[in-house]
Amino acid sequence: MSPVRVLLADDHTLVRAGLRKLLETSPDYVVVGEAGDGLALLELAQQLQPGLVLMDIAMPGLNGIEATARLVKSFPNIKVLILSMHQSEEYVRQALRHGAAAYLLKDAAPLELDLALSAVMRGETYLSPAVSKGVVHDYVQRLRDEEQPAAALSPRQREVLQLVAEGHSTKEIARRLDLSVKTVDTHRSQLMKQLDIHEVAGLVRYALRVGLVSF
Repeated sequence: MSPVRVLLADDHTLVRAGLRKLLETSPDYVVVGEAGDGLALLELAQQLQPGLVLMDIAMPGLNGIEATARLVKSFPNIKVLILSMHQSEEYVRQALRHGAAAYLLKDAAPLELDLALSAVMRGETYLSPAVSKGVVHDYVQRLRDEEQPAAALSPRQREVLQLVAEGHSTKEIARRLDLSVKTVDTHRSQLMKQLDIHEVAGLVRYALRVGLVSF
């Protein structure tokens, strides 16, 4: 099997040289080009048609996340492995959202790079353990933040929210709960104020997130 063609994108020459040296120790990869910024990367990708790009985030001209988005849109077969010093959940989320297959911290050991490369070439997603831990922590925290307002709702408010999310009209909700239409309207207004949500579609999305309904 032919080695995977790799393109390196980092604005530090020494970093690129180190990555090249690491990759050259394996017969499975061959470095076909290097770029010092995102725009140069896109031009080289079109010329060289690599199978894999090792991408830094902080690059001049066009950052790595935007370059990733443009790259995978134009060349969906190219896999992108992000190499970055940033381990915040926001960077990771943006990178994955824009098409990156892996997110690896630059202080990772060479063995971890091998693991990440292997996972990416198998079609899997890889995150550095430190990054993965942070992503999970932030995700759990967001769930807790969402659950707190839901926990403060009264049983009647939860009933109204569920029925609204299920698509029932105010009259239908009033009939089901044996309430007046005016009372249902009052509950819905209070829900919107308490949850800081100002449209029915937002109530539906919230009910889905907290598990009151499922479609």
